[in-house]
Amino acid sequence: MSVTRNERLAWLGAEYATYRQARSDGDIAGAWRHLERAHIVSQPLLLEHLRSHWLMLKLAMRERDLAESAGQVLRLLLVVPGNLSGRLPTGNSGRAGVSALRPMSVSQDLERFVQ
Repeated sequence: MSVTRNERLAWLGAEYATYRQARSDGDIAGAWRHLERAHIVSQPLLLEHLRSHWLMLKLAMRERDLAESAGQVLRLLLVVPGNLSGRLPTGNSGRAGVSALRPMSVSQDLERFVQ
């Protein structure tokens, strides 16, 4: 069962809201987890894919994580070519510690977005 663009955008809106709440509560691990989930779901949508990496960059900079910040700058540069070529690794979390080309397993609740 594939999801519509509007369903994907609605889900992303809720996930970004949950990310912001976690960040506001000081739950940085939770904030990253929600951004990773948003990245997985946003990949097929160019602007949302860019947004997910932009938010990751902002969080990395806020946390003064230089390695993650550098990785997010690189990923921001790769988003457009990746989306245009269709070479998007399914389930990839989008984090700097993971190869930008590595497919990853997807949690059961996200499977409908990557079919």
